[in-house]
Amino acid sequence: MSFWNTIGSGLREIWAYKFRSLLTMLGIILGVSALVAMSALVKGMENGTREALVAAGGLEKIRVEPQYELPAHQRHLLDQAPGLTMEDVYALESGAPLVHQVTPAVEQYRYREPMVATYKGKTVEPFLVMGSWPAVLEINEHVIEHGRMFADLDEEQASSVCVIGTGIRDELFGEPEGDETGVVPIGETIYVNGLPFTIIGMFERYESESAKKEREFRRLNPQPAEAAGPVRSRGWGGNRGGGHFIFRMKNNTILIPLSTMMLKFRGMNGISSTGEAAPVRLSNLNMKISRIEDLEPAIQQVRNVLMMTHKGIEDFTFRTQEDWAEEIQNVIRNARLSGGVIAGICLIVGGIGIMNIMLASISERVREIGIRKSVGATNLDVFVQILVESTVISVLGGIAGIGTSYALVGLIASFTPTDNSPVVTLNAVSIAFAFSVGVGILAGLYPAIRASRLHPIQALRYD
Repeated sequence: MSFWNTIGSGLREIWAYKFRSLLTMLGIILGVSALVAMSALVKGMENGTREALVAAGGLEKIRVEPQYELPAHQRHLLDQAPGLTMEDVYALESGAPLVHQVTPAVEQYRYREPMVATYKGKTVEPFLVMGSWPAVLEINEHVIEHGRMFADLDEEQASSVCVIGTGIRDELFGEPEGDETGVVPIGETIYVNGLPFTIIGMFERYESESAKKEREFRRLNPQPAEAAGPVRSRGWGGNRGGGHFIFRMKNNTILIPLSTMMLKFRGMNGISSTGEAAPVRLSNLNMKISRIEDLEPAIQQVRNVLMMTHKGIEDFTFRTQEDWAEEIQNVIRNARLSGGVIAGICLIVGGIGIMNIMLASISERVREIGIRKSVGATNLDVFVQILVESTVISVLGGIAGIGTSYALVGLIASFTPTDNSPVVTLNAVSIAFAFSVGVGILAGLYPAIRASRLHPIQALRYD
């Protein structure tokens, strides 16, 4: 019997017992669909977290923050700790060649020192009000969609201008209705803690893929208007922000020139021991390197410079995205392992089902096998026929499982609140299908060996 005839025989056997064959394939179908669906979910999670990592500045970003608790051997010098100042910025620009850009920042976070932005009776508490240099646009991966970023001239003149995120726009001027653009408040004046600022730019909306789809759905299917009530701040966060924490934070940010922030909101930090006005302490220093390979030597360069400007007092610390990236890898690895174990169990159960049904099939066909052997079929012919039949069952189950997985992924994507929709990859489909075929072959080995070893005389006597 030729190979193709053997496959045809296997298909006829499956068709002759359709319901039994379907039940046999069910384990393979569930295993393949579980493996592909879990892989798609994990891939969607990975895409979402990596998008957020890039939005936060990527692995090339280094953030220097003040450290208010000095090392044990320096605690007696706490009152002499200078903190982060503009002197550090200028020293780093000339003394740390591996650092691509250095940008000072004075920040007011909502959960630390809340500030209030108002416009014609509407109010909002921005998550972050930051004073910085124009280069912060590149370091923090901001994109201006309307208007412009404040320039060096605005910094020199301490201009009362600001660039806002779409979350601020939505709360003060209203969300987009009927079109994608909505209100573009360039040129409008808002009040931040009672001080007027002219909006000169607005960032693009930062959001995950699922948040964008949800916003599109709300735009195309408007809900009934809420009951009228007093004008109030709706607060910060929720689904209005864009999904991941990083996107919500960037959408609810107001940027102003650093000099304006120092002049209007921070002032001077008091009088130094020499009787002179002490310089304003910065909230942090943001910097970027050109290559991730330079991260360690760049941090060492920055530390050396700051130890000189701080006269040996280590009142600063470094923050990078490495821990976050490692955490992402660990979560993804654990999710893949868990999903693989679940799918593997399903495939093993499916393989046991195939082996069981093939053994039952052999018991029903003992006389047929005896007749085939008596007319010249070899042990190898019988072995190949039984093995091909089990493989055909697993192949059909694998194909059905792949089709089921797409339906399952679509169903999960419709109600699962992930930062990115599940993504079915070719690698996951290939691996799942290969495993299903492998399970079919392994499950068919024992029944095939048992059938090939039947003695023709004893098989013909079987009733």
